Amino acid sequence: MSTLYLLRTRQQRALALAVSGVGIWAVTSYFTRNAFADDGEPATVFPSKFGTSLRLESSESVNHNTKRLRFEFPNPNARSGLSLTSTVFVAAWPKGKWFPVIRPYTPVSSLDQSGSIDLMVKKYPNGKASTYLHSLTPGDSLYFLTPISLGYRWTPNQYRTITLIAGGAGITPIYQLAQGILYNPEDKTKITLVFGVNSDADVLMRKEFRDFEERFPGRFKAVYTVSNPADGSPFRKGYVTKELLEEVGVGAENKETKVFVCGPPAMEKALVGARRQGGILEQLGYRKDQIHTF
Repeated sequence: MSTLYLLRTRQQRALALAVSGVGIWAVTSYFTRNAFADDGEPATVFPSKFGTSLRLESSESVNHNTKRLRFEFPNPNARSGLSLTSTVFVAAWPKGKWFPVIRPYTPVSSLDQSGSIDLMVKKYPNGKASTYLHSLTPGDSLYFLTPISLGYRWTPNQYRTITLIAGGAGITPIYQLAQGILYNPEDKTKITLVFGVNSDADVLMRKEFRDFEERFPGRFKAVYTVSNPADGSPFRKGYVTKELLEEVGVGAENKETKVFVCGPPAMEKALVGARRQGGILEQLGYRKDQIHTF
């Protein structure tokens, strides 16, 4: 999460320079008119030198504050062209604002999906970008900037087992990685997911993770923990703690393993540590090179 914040800041600065040079309205207008041209369609939509404008195909409410937005490609046979793992930056333009708000979102659609790309967007209180994205209706357009890597390029079968730890909206890059591994018939990596959220309704992608467990028995296991579960909740109560990870069997005894983390800053700090202070994962035996934070 902290890494994305730094990258987002650099993108905002770059966009500000672009706006002063050529005018964002002209650029956006050009791509909106030409994104659905009939000739010369590329096999992949990204990367694009200047970005591209995509139309919203559908908007689905996932829970009380999260939507799944599907944006269609100009060519129905085209794929995103994104690598595992990567994210896209979008330019949200809140009403009455002179300049757009740039935010990163990790697609949750399969990298092999043709004709469209899916974003899972959580609406935050006073969130300029998320509020704007939630206001979009099918037929509206959104400007996508050139995507970037999340700092880790996955190599199939590099590790026998891996652990994915997510908190809240940090589930999207974790889901992208799990999906990419499991959908690759040549990759035999085993995955344990630990997902911590505030309430039962915040357990996103549960249906998809259940499908993973059924389709890939012995290779994927999901563990959920909820800090404020409802009465009769099927989930365990609590946070992602050392005790929980020990109970799940998450340890670094095997050197051929790695853990990936994405969540709120407080959660990442507790797990990974800060500066000279080690975190829970270090206490469990993980070396720094065995931990990657999205």
